[in-house]
Amino acid sequence: MECQERLILSVSWTTIVCGVAFFWRQTTRYCAPYGRYVDAAGPPGRVCPAKLAWFLQELPAFLVPVLLVLSTEARSEQGKVLLLCTFCLHYFQRTFVYAPLTRGRPVPLRLMIFAAIFCSLNGFLQGHHLLHCARFQRTWPDDVRLCAGLVLFAVGLVINIHSDQILRRLRRPGEFVYRIPHGGLFEFVSGANYLGEMLEWGGYAVATWSLPTFSFAFFTICSIGPRAYHHHRNYQLKFDNYPPGRKAVLPFLL
Repeated sequence: MECQERLILSVSWTTIVCGVAFFWRQTTRYCAPYGRYVDAAGPPGRVCPAKLAWFLQELPAFLVPVLLVLSTEARSEQGKVLLLCTFCLHYFQRTFVYAPLTRGRPVPLRLMIFAAIFCSLNGFLQGHHLLHCARFQRTWPDDVRLCAGLVLFAVGLVINIHSDQILRRLRRPGEFVYRIPHGGLFEFVSGANYLGEMLEWGGYAVATWSLPTFSFAFFTICSIGPRAYHHHRNYQLKFDNYPPGRKAVLPFLL
């Protein structure tokens, strides 16, 4: 068990370091080259259709924890399994709902592979930690952190799904154009879908209150926070009539 906990700690801190590196890269050089930024770093090389790319790269984050649950013998602590189900719920939606409906640009193959590797490792980190390493007190079901975290996760999930629907409706099948989104939290921020996802994983981290979950929430903020800002600047440069009071990712602040 001690060896496993060391492994979990090592992977968690590695995730944090990678988050810092990713944040620095996107704020000092360019945004990750997919979607509207596919040409930012030069020719993308081989690409994968968006529907297939999102399905393949998101699937491991759902499949790995499910396999861990099915293969573990310690099924008495149902609370841990239920917490892990919140993680799986997000990736079930991304894999089996978002991916088939997306109308995005083809994704560079190397980026899809990197994303799939990260989702595999993170799925193992979250699943293995919760099922085999996490320790919760008997009073944890009544703890305010659990309740607040689950509520925050649910709110973020709704915002994320609703914002994706708004973006999808801006495009007809086969189109790769960009238009100004309106409705929902897009009235306040340019990256409403990213704000929803950050709230999800922030809530998940609070509900589980552990380094592995906080490391993933931190990585998420570092990776999609700058992307929301780049989107905001792109909208402002592209559209003269872009709403002047709209912020990048935090309503009224940033």
